[in-house]
Amino acid sequence: MSWLDEVKWNEQGLAPVVTLEAATGELLMQAWANREALRITVAEGRAVYWSRSRACIWRKGEESGHVQKLVGVLLDCDGDTICYQVDQVGGSACHTGRRSCFFRKLDNGGWRLIEASADGN
Repeated sequence: MSWLDEVKWNEQGLAPVVTLEAATGELLMQAWANREALRITVAEGRAVYWSRSRACIWRKGEESGHVQKLVGVLLDCDGDTICYQVDQVGGSACHTGRRSCFFRKLDNGGWRLIEASADGN
C-alpha cells in the first residue's frame, strides 16, 4: 500500500489541507488537494493544491511569486485532513495580499478585521 492510499479522499477525490507556517505554527490558509497534488507537493518540495474553481492543479505562488516551500506534511488521526508545514516566501499566503487567509475574528456577534490588506482595507 502506498502512503497516498492511507489518505481518506472524499467522494470528489479530495482532502482538505490546512497550511501552517512551520517556524511559528501560524495558520495561513485552507485549501484542497487530490492525490496528484499531494504527490507533486512531496516530489517538488513546495505546496501544490487542487483548485476546485478552476478544476486543475494549482502550484501556490505560480502567479504571485508567494511560494510555500514544504517543510513537512502531517496527516490527522482520521486520515482525512492533511497539514502542510511550510516556509511562506513572499509574505502573503492570501490572494487578498494578507499574510493569512484568516483575517476576520468573530467579536461581539460580528466579524472584525484583525489584519489589513496590502492596500489598507
